[in-house]
Amino acid sequence: MNISGVIPQLAQVADLGPPRSEIGIGALMPWAGKLYVENYVSHKGTSGSGTSLRRIDDDFTMEVVPETAGVDGTYTNRFVHFPSNQLIIGPHVIDADHKIRTVPELEPLRVCGTTRHLTDPENLVYVLCMEGELFELNVHTLECRQVADLNDELDSAGEFYVHYKDCYTAHDRLVVCSNEYHEPDWAGEQAEGRLAEFDGQEWRIIERKPYTAIGGRHEFADTIFASGWDQASAILSVYTARDRQWTRYRLPKASHTFDHKWQTEWPRIREVEHERLLLDHHGMFYELSPWAYGGRIWGVRPVSTHLWVLGDFCSWRGLLVAGMDNASPSRGMSSTTAEPQSGLWFGKTDDLWSFGKPAGWGGPWWLSDVRAGEPSDPYLMTGFEHKCLHVENAGDATARFTIEIDFHGHGRFGAAETLMVEPGQTVTHVFPTGFSAHWARLVSDTDTVASAQFVYT
Repeated sequence: MNISGVIPQLAQVADLGPPRSEIGIGALMPWAGKLYVENYVSHKGTSGSGTSLRRIDDDFTMEVVPETAGVDGTYTNRFVHFPSNQLIIGPHVIDADHKIRTVPELEPLRVCGTTRHLTDPENLVYVLCMEGELFELNVHTLECRQVADLNDELDSAGEFYVHYKDCYTAHDRLVVCSNEYHEPDWAGEQAEGRLAEFDGQEWRIIERKPYTAIGGRHEFADTIFASGWDQASAILSVYTARDRQWTRYRLPKASHTFDHKWQTEWPRIREVEHERLLLDHHGMFYELSPWAYGGRIWGVRPVSTHLWVLGDFCSWRGLLVAGMDNASPSRGMSSTTAEPQSGLWFGKTDDLWSFGKPAGWGGPWWLSDVRAGEPSDPYLMTGFEHKCLHVENAGDATARFTIEIDFHGHGRFGAAETLMVEPGQTVTHVFPTGFSAHWARLVSDTDTVASAQFVYT
């Protein structure tokens, strides 16, 4: 039986406790004919039990993997090490015959990412944990050695304050991210989120903003994608190997309910159709091409909005499978939620178009320091029906703001409209119905403080 694609008998259910925690689906991975489901509790140690690794067969029967019974933790990583033909999911290493080995050093940690090694990819992988511990794991011997504490390397606040979320290796760099964001970050009093890279010698901070997911198609394409956000909008940062640089693009937020580090559990960038990526970001799905042309990305298009907390999604036997985080008692903090449980949704990729219609808000500026003649970040404009723009001049002098559009999609912008805004005033521009371009940006003729927010309905 399935209801709207959800099969109730495959729900992931944890123990009643005490303590009652959450059971989120942190990683989904097809492997050697089976679908592996890795669950997570809210924190390591004393935050609930009854999660473990589960396995679904092609007849839709599910079992708790016997070798992992009682292994409870916060695990959200998945990675196939092709040289050894092994799946790494949670703290487990699984061969093609479904023989499972568990890494003792990783079992008590909140494992959030696994990726290729920079210098010895035949034998080693990187494993990232949420408190900033970075390990090298030998996939043959299971020797596990910590090689960095990212709180030290990236000047971040440490355990319980910062959540590291993902890691990814391509184009001679290891990229990591963390998603710290709550009241002080929103208010501009601190900037604890990180997007950073390591070239094998030293670390470099790319952005001091919350980021949640990193992905791509390794060296098959010339891009690395990273999704994050700030007060102004959702963000998609893109590394292009052609230019050896990062470019920041801005996307609408479909909901403000994702504006907290605990509320972004675990939006992903995944390949769900051959050579086609799906981006789940701030309550909206987007199509995403792995390719860039002329150093610019093309093919970004909104698909639909949703409220689901989707820990992971993948393709399995012609289906798109998504794992949720539905009901979390959170040790009594959610007193009307009795039992920790989460569902699995099965459908096809094109079913996503039947979800909520694309709509959202955001823009390049949020009470930002704006310099005369310097264009803002490009902001997505395609795929939405009705559009308006609110521009606030919070400076001391009258400013002329030029709206520029890129209708080709390759980074060449031309003027479309000009707005004169007096100090302390807000001007609204309503675009004609159907007006669209790939990207829009703004340019001021005056140094000022300004906000620019598009609303798409």
